[in-house]
Amino acid sequence: MASYDLSRRLVAEALGTAMLVATVVGSGIMATSLTADVGLALLGNTLATGAILVVLITVLGPISGAHFNPAVSLIFAMSGSLPKRDLGVYMLAQFAGGVAGTVCAHLMFNLPLLELSSTVRTGGAQWFSEAIATFGLVAVILAGIRFEQKAVPWLVGLYITAAYWFTASTSFANPAVAFARSLTDTFSGIRPIDVPGFWLTEISGAVAALVLITWLLQPAASSSSTLSSEAKL
Repeated sequence: MASYDLSRRLVAEALGTAMLVATVVGSGIMATSLTADVGLALLGNTLATGAILVVLITVLGPISGAHFNPAVSLIFAMSGSLPKRDLGVYMLAQFAGGVAGTVCAHLMFNLPLLELSSTVRTGGAQWFSEAIATFGLVAVILAGIRFEQKAVPWLVGLYITAAYWFTASTSFANPAVAFARSLTDTFSGIRPIDVPGFWLTEISGAVAALVLITWLLQPAASSSSTLSSEAKL
């Protein structure tokens, strides 16, 4: 990441978020145009989203870190992996990219550039689902970076593919994506009035994951000493 200046990193974040949202929204539109079966439509939406995450993180990760998610950028800033001075502009790039992704999806399917969603996604179960979804996403990223960094694109793609199906909210797990999805009245939409509840629980889940995983990944001092002694023997 240090090899690329801020402007290139911001373009990578905006581009990645745009392509992610275009995939989420576009595959949802395509799925519902091909089938009336909601389960089958969700499966198509899921596979496309998981696949694009693997691609985007692999090709843009070396440039910007491939956050594409304000909650992830916040966690990296809190942990020191992202300079705090860059956090605000990272988030701005992600939100702008997300809106651009919705516009691109609509243009591809001959829809109005932006439409406020009428899809209701609110209530305790939805909010708890978003907290769990974002907690899991951040946990996978932090542990993946620690133990198997090259596998992170696959770990994230597979996690989101699974989380689409085990969470009641279908795992937005991303404040920028949630906002972008409020601007499409299609399969993947969410009412604008429901977005703040998602934001709050997404950030809460991300911070909780940072606290727990940071603790979990720190071996006890006594264990480290024992291992060092055994190595000398």
